Amino acid sequence: MKVYYYKFELKVKRIVIGFVSFFLLLSCSEEQVQPEVSFYYWKTIFQLNNNEKTILEANKVSKIYVRYFDVSLKDKEAIPLLPVVFKEKKIRYDIVPVIYIKNEVMLEEAVNLENMARNIYTFIAQMNDKNGIRCHEIQIDCDWTLKSKDRYLKFIEDFKKISTKKLSATIRLHQVKYYQKTGIPNVDKGVLMFYNMGSIAPDNLNSIYDRNIAQSYIRSLHKFPLQLDIALPIYSWGIHIRNHKVIKVVGKLDHAELEKDTHFKKTDGMHFTVVESVIRGGNYYKKGDVVKIECITKKDLKTMAEDLKEHLAGQPEDIIFYDLDSFNLKAYNDDEQFFKKVAGWF
Repeated sequence: MKVYYYKFELKVKRIVIGFVSFFLLLSCSEEQVQPEVSFYYWKTIFQLNNNEKTILEANKVSKIYVRYFDVSLKDKEAIPLLPVVFKEKKIRYDIVPVIYIKNEVMLEEAVNLENMARNIYTFIAQMNDKNGIRCHEIQIDCDWTLKSKDRYLKFIEDFKKISTKKLSATIRLHQVKYYQKTGIPNVDKGVLMFYNMGSIAPDNLNSIYDRNIAQSYIRSLHKFPLQLDIALPIYSWGIHIRNHKVIKVVGKLDHAELEKDTHFKKTDGMHFTVVESVIRGGNYYKKGDVVKIECITKKDLKTMAEDLKEHLAGQPEDIIFYDLDSFNLKAYNDDEQFFKKVAGWF
């Protein structure tokens, strides 16, 4: 009898240990799951350089969101502008075509939405066939308004009927906070554009990212009834100011570029004064002008991730960085796997 009891007790222990091991393994695997790292590619020629390839490899990137073309308005007709040219041979990444549609197109009643949806899908298919690209997802990028809401939501419905692909759409912060008014597109998932939060102005605020502004919106995230991926900024630009007025936004400009130029003198953490008139990058800077540098630091990205994680209803599938360009990447070349770290913070 004792032998039987001992064998029974041993068997029970093995079963218990087996269950415990299973749940420990399950919990460990869940902890290790994190969003994928992806990038937006916003240039008109798709050709990756060595720096870009190194970053993609280091962060195990398999998907790139490529701006295929813009849709603008001409003579009350929707027309494609600046289609991307693929010069990269044997593309081994999953490509997601991104179509940027100007809101003016949605506001124009003369534009037949069903025809536009069909034309856009056909053009995407032609570009894919020409370049040997097989895509599984298409993304629509449009900052629709209350006035264009009904037409935009109808366009999405029309596009879904025509397309056989997974469909995603960009979502701005105000469209999250006021979603009951702005509406929610009938897509498979949204992408929250977590940048361009403020007005471009000659002040001390960063229009790309302002935590105070962000906080006033992200508290609504847990109620937003659509799966969201996150798009984060890694770009910088200069705000060219003359007589306290903004005259231009200059892309691909950062502190390092101006600190090494003797025509500019740093006056505080964001501003440089032009001490001697000069032409740089095709722009004329007059003595006395001011250039305000707006950029995103590694610390900013960590703060963004922590704040978003606290309020999101669910974990994102993709963290998409805007945008893949060697100028933007140079700040991260000392830590090539940094983007993977950011995704791990969600």
